[in-house]
Formats: sequence, C-alpha cells, structure tokens
Amino acid sequence: MANKKISIKDIAKALGVSITTISFIINGKAEEKRISKEMVKKVEDYVAKVGYRPNHLAQSLRSGKSKVLVLMVEDISNSFFANIARLLEEKAFKNGYKIIYCSTENNTEKAKELIHTFKSRNVDGFIITPTAGLKNEIENLIKEDFAVILFDRWIPDLDCSHVIVENRRSSFEATQHLIENGAKKIVFITVTSDQTQMQDRLAGYLEAVKMAKMSPYVFEEPFHTSTEEFQGDQIKEYLLDHPDADALFFATNYLAFEGLHAIRKLELKIPKDVQVLAFDDHFFFSLYQPSISAIAQPLELIADKLMEGILIQLDDCGKSNSVEFKVELVNQFIQRKSTEFKV
Repeated sequence: MANKKISIKDIAKALGVSITTISFIINGKAEEKRISKEMVKKVEDYVAKVGYRPNHLAQSLRSGKSKVLVLMVEDISNSFFANIARLLEEKAFKNGYKIIYCSTENNTEKAKELIHTFKSRNVDGFIITPTAGLKNEIENLIKEDFAVILFDRWIPDLDCSHVIVENRRSSFEATQHLIENGAKKIVFITVTSDQTQMQDRLAGYLEAVKMAKMSPYVFEEPFHTSTEEFQGDQIKEYLLDHPDADALFFATNYLAFEGLHAIRKLELKIPKDVQVLAFDDHFFFSLYQPSISAIAQPLELIADKLMEGILIQLDDCGKSNSVEFKVELVNQFIQRKSTEFKV
C-alpha cells in the first residue's frame, strides 16, 4: 500500500506546534515572524526526516503567486533568443522565480494557444516577442493583471512595457560604415516581415543610402526561422543577377549564414569582391575566415532590463497595467576583417 502523503497538519501534530508556525517556517517567513532558531531547526529536521514536499499549486492559490514566468520567443533555438533565455533563467532564479520557455515559430495561432494554456496554469507573468495579430491577447493579459513585457519588437499602438534596441540607428550607422569603406552598391538582405525591429533595420539602411545619394537594393526572402534548411540558394540567384554588388548587409545572423553559403558557392572573396556585415553578432563570426563584422546587441543588459521590468510589475500590488517600463538600448558595432577599408 502506498505511503500516505505527509501534510503540514501531520507535521504540526507530530511536533506539537501550530499549523501556522509550521507554514511560516516552510515558506521562509520564520525570521519575519520572529520564530526562534531552535524551533526552525526542529521543524526543518523533521521535514527532512519524513520527506515532506509542499504542494506548490496550493501555495500559489493561497498567495496568488506561482513564482513562474513564461518566456515566449519566436525560435528558442536561435542563438539570440537562446542566450537571452539562459541569462533570464539565471536572473529569475536569483529572484525566486522559474522560467518556462516556448517558441511561437512566428505562428499567431500557436502563440494564442500558448498564452491561453499558461494563463490557465496560474503563471505570474509573460516575457514575449510578439507575433503579428497578437495585440488583443496581450491587451487582455494586461487587463487581467498579468505582468507583461515585450522584447526584440513591440506593438506601436499598444501601451505595453517593452525592452528593445536601437535597430534603426544601428542599421543607419552600419550602412554608413560600408559607404565610407568605398561600397557603391550595398544590398540589404532581409525577410518579408512587418515586425518592428525588421522594419526599423530596413529604414536605417534606406536612410543612409538616400543621404549618400545612392540607389537602394533590397532583397527579401520569405519569412523563415533559423531552424529551416535554407542554404543561400535564393541569395545566390540574386547575386548572379546583380554581379556588381560590392557589399551585403544581412538583417539577421541566420541570413548571414545563408549569405556566406552563397558567397562560397560563387567563389567570391571577402572583402575584396564583396564586403559583409550582419545584424546580431554570433561567436561563429569571429571564427570565420575572414572574420565577419557585426552589430552586437547587449544581451546581458537586455536580460537585466527584462527582469527589472517584470519584477516592477509583479511588485506593483497586482496592478501591472499601471506600470510603464519602456527601454531602448544601444548596440555595439564590431568591425572585423569582412569590412576592412579598401585601398
């Protein structure tokens, strides 16, 4: 016969101590309630002896807090999101929270289902890279007093906390760098997307080439995540049609990986034949020969600000919609061999 599960009531009865005192000790409130160290040790020793495990669902129902946050990103296997997830997990743990990860694959219906699922599981908050068409669901989360913060991208007509980076300015300055290096025909390679960060990166490029009185060249692939098997064939075909392109600016690092496949297939030399630059740095770029110049997002600071923003809401007496936390962070341009000045 299975052993009966030990309850707080059983512990209280065995030790001759009130249920309230046992609860305070188990939930880490002994010092706050001025319970003696001797009593704490007595209870903790007994709890360890009988193998008591608290009922976390019951705890969350009593406190109104599950101490669980959801990190909902486009693609958790992407290096940018994976690094953010690792940093957030560490920072959440230090603040007494756990993180659940999930990928939307930029699929709005999947994102909606995930939100509904986690809402019913009593999570405390959501950190989201929103898909298109998710405005109403996020609006409802805020109205229902969930802590919500967006990152990587935001929704312009929704008043919601967010942490983003200077996409437009960084793209503008990177394009200027290529122009100063002598590039005459810069191709901006991106994906078909209405996401704010992608539109801002494109806008920065267009602004820079316009200021230099140059013609813009934009190549858009169908939207896809970094997990799909794209080997640069579409980029290769574009470059065959534009043999005078002398610089390639990739809007994401996974597009840069595809572009490097295409460059190798065409036997082009970097930077002699074509300069290469990518938005979102990757450790691989420093190892590639020649090394690839990139715009690096401040991953540690992004994670810090996301955690700061979500904790402010969680500490705001449940009134998450009263909190305004909107941050735009500066990126770092890392020049490497792929954009060396042409003599």
